[in-house]
Amino acid sequence: MKTRQDSLRSDCPINYSLELVGDKWSLLIIRDMVYFGKKTYGEFMSSDEGIARNILASRLVQLVDSGIIIKTPHPDDGRKDIYKLTEKGLGLIPILLDMADWGAEHSNQYEDLKSWLELVRRDRSNMIALITETVRSGDAIFVGENSVISKLAH
Repeated sequence: MKTRQDSLRSDCPINYSLELVGDKWSLLIIRDMVYFGKKTYGEFMSSDEGIARNILASRLVQLVDSGIIIKTPHPDDGRKDIYKLTEKGLGLIPILLDMADWGAEHSNQYEDLKSWLELVRRDRSNMIALITETVRSGDAIFVGENSVISKLAH
């Protein structure tokens, strides 16, 4: 039986990472979960980037199959599923933060995020721990009463 590891294009850890989550849509789904607390197919569809339905469905299956997210039935609506990051998926939080920092540094469009990113840079280890614990408990960085931003305001 051929495993995912057997089908990799090369024996390189960067290639492995890219094959699991290197697709822009996969990263944006994970971003939506971490930053904005999105959990359902419909919430992912509402993202500004305008992902096609078939691409979203495909990427969600791929992320589940890769062990990055898990899918469980919605407790109140049997027609919906809830997606949540696994511990493996939570391990991507530092990478997302680094990508946001790099993107903001090399673009003039994100002045409003630079103070947030500076806060993350200044206390990186503690911020990663706070973000990880917040997302693990079902909340997000920017959205909700238990968001990272609301915790920092107290």
